[in-house]
Amino acid sequence: MKNVLDGGCYTPQKNVYLFKKWSNITKNVDFDDIMNIREWIHSREIRGKSTFSIADVKDAFIERPARSINTELSRQVSRGRVQSVYRGFYVIVPVQYQLKGVVPPNYYIDSLMNYVGKPYYVGLLSAAAMHGAAHQRAMKTQVMTVMPRIKASGKNSFLDWNYRQEIPEAFIMKKNAEIGTLRYSGPELTAIDLVQFASHVGGYQRASTVLAELMDSVDIERMHGLISFTSVTTIQRLGYLLEYVLSRQDQADALFRFLKTQGSWNSILLSNDQDRRGNVPANRWHVNGNVNIEVDDL
Repeated sequence: MKNVLDGGCYTPQKNVYLFKKWSNITKNVDFDDIMNIREWIHSREIRGKSTFSIADVKDAFIERPARSINTELSRQVSRGRVQSVYRGFYVIVPVQYQLKGVVPPNYYIDSLMNYVGKPYYVGLLSAAAMHGAAHQRAMKTQVMTVMPRIKASGKNSFLDWNYRQEIPEAFIMKKNAEIGTLRYSGPELTAIDLVQFASHVGGYQRASTVLAELMDSVDIERMHGLISFTSVTTIQRLGYLLEYVLSRQDQADALFRFLKTQGSWNSILLSNDQDRRGNVPANRWHVNGNVNIEVDDL
């Protein structure tokens, strides 16, 4: 039977012919290669995978030149489909953030730190806000991790990297984020960090204002377990602030009882950025209050 049109449609014989022709063309083609990067991004998104690395793309498109992949990813970034938040690491912009065009770091920080391969927690002012001490919000998300320093590329102006020698895992809290889990410092660790890293939050004035709200959530007895992750001088400064700035006598007394178990300690300045102040009353913390602090009205 000849191949003819029947009512504008090909007969079955013609369909068979076209199928065989298509099969010969595509028999050596991997259909994964037919999918373009835009479609690949969409396929990840609908499967709940909201981040990816450049290595993930290269693995999916083995035959595609690296230059072509980089060009297409740049195109997707310019279109607002994905956001480059770290060298070689991307986050797919979800619908709720497409109008703003910026994905908040809490959305992807856990995935990013897994990619970087470092332990972390959201800390300082960012963690304090999670505990209800939101009077002094950070302009950036403050992330604490360990040395060596992360080589920030300037791709992400919404992350503030901070470093300590070791992460106190027993004092880290977790909560469900929009994707995955978010790690952040508990109230005791947050209080210690605000004093130990006061220069990272704008100085003791700002740290004290945040502590005024945060200390309602702090268990002084539990704070004893943090001594190996901080310094005696940090405990001295925190005690001084509790007693003479925040008027939290009960918490100051409890912290002082613990401090006495740490042996002798030296006289220190509250702020190392200022000269020692003369004619100031001595105190049991051996802290020279060389800066004036007035806690903001809450």
